[in-house]
Amino acid sequence: MRGIFVTLEGPDGAGKSTQQRLLVERLLRTGREVVATREPGGTPLGERIRGMLLESETAHDPLVDALLFNAARRALVEQVIRPSLARGAVVVCDRFTDSTLAYQAYGGGAPLADLVALAKVATGGLRPARTVLLELDVDAGLARRQGGPAAELTRFETSDDHDRDFHQRVRDGYLALAAAEPARWRVVEASGAPDRVADLVWEELRDLFEEA
Repeated sequence: MRGIFVTLEGPDGAGKSTQQRLLVERLLRTGREVVATREPGGTPLGERIRGMLLESETAHDPLVDALLFNAARRALVEQVIRPSLARGAVVVCDRFTDSTLAYQAYGGGAPLADLVALAKVATGGLRPARTVLLELDVDAGLARRQGGPAAELTRFETSDDHDRDFHQRVRDGYLALAAAEPARWRVVEASGAPDRVADLVWEELRDLFEEA
């Protein structure tokens, strides 16, 4: 069986972690090897960078953030994603290159073309077979996050640099990215119950596994 690379994207509070877990459980029932990973993270280096990026109270220039995200991404691609795909596994990643474009370019104002080029270098041109955008209203997403455990909040939700307008730009950026590349992206309304959203996600992915 060929390896298949799937990514889950979306604004804060959209439910990516929950949907990743539910998707992995469904895929495991098909008998496939499934590798679940996340960005930033997934490797020792990536997890250290995750702490620098998400937990620090220090404000970062968006380009500094993008460079750090892509350093972690390079390690993840080379150490986890490519080897897994080479042996025929399904890789399900919670965020990938599109998050950097949405947050640091559309949200933070870093030059989009520069970040596209940077991501291409970091990934060696690796792209997902399918990307699911979990689409959710900004206020609903932030309310979900603020209503959860305080320890899980990141500086992208607590810093004054990342206000509602920032998160609206991120959401708009995701929709622009999806509209520009419809062959890869699928947009799923994420406001419903998790099991219902999981069924919608599967409907947008099942053809990949029927063909594999």
